[in-house]
Amino acid sequence: MTISLDASQWVRRFHPAPSAAARLVCFPHAGGSASYFHPVSAALAPAVEVLAVQYPGRQDRHTEAPVDDLFVLADRLADVLAAETTGPVAFFGHSMGASLAFEVARRLEARGTRLRHLFVSGRRAPSTVRDERIHEKGDDALLAEVKRLGGTDTSVLDDEDIRGLVLPALRSDYKAAELYRYRPGPDVSCPIVALIGDSDPKVTEAETRPWAERTSGEFELETYPGGHFYLNDHAAAVIRLIGDRLAR
Repeated sequence: MTISLDASQWVRRFHPAPSAAARLVCFPHAGGSASYFHPVSAALAPAVEVLAVQYPGRQDRHTEAPVDDLFVLADRLADVLAAETTGPVAFFGHSMGASLAFEVARRLEARGTRLRHLFVSGRRAPSTVRDERIHEKGDDALLAEVKRLGGTDTSVLDDEDIRGLVLPALRSDYKAAELYRYRPGPDVSCPIVALIGDSDPKVTEAETRPWAERTSGEFELETYPGGHFYLNDHAAAVIRLIGDRLAR
């Protein structure tokens, strides 16, 4: 599979701020897209420039084949972001995006780029494994899981045309997330801030705390009321936290 390394394909700058004091690269959840982070970009600009990652197989990249291997995604994004992350930079990833952000951070640090912070949201630590196989189930079961987690306006998934557009990328992302297994090796040295919802069925506090083992730097855990998409209800608080940490 040939995967584009053109940064304009992978990165969306909704509010360009070339003179920003820092940059925040945001990695979407399974089935998600760059546009999910438009409100984050609006809230943090111009002090922080937000770069939202757009995976293949969705929205304006819907004609491209989605990538179902998280390590392949990490390799490509490390190449793309190496030139996009000059100056102070931090990563934020939610769910699958948290695992991907961590793997990209490992690769960039091996090349000499140390992040200011790594924010990992709604995702268990890499060394914590659940044997999940939702990506192997039928379309109805996969969509039922998405509706259970409540991350999007699930009513749109009742439209047959939209389902046809969404399902390939969704299944691919679930496969990438569910088959991801931590590979021992150099981790990161930047501070890791883990954020979870207190009633998230996809991750517990006990599964989150081992993120501390993946950095030689500081570790924080922040818990908010809510489920897997707690950030939809607590976006302002999460954005304040990010802004505060980046301003330190």
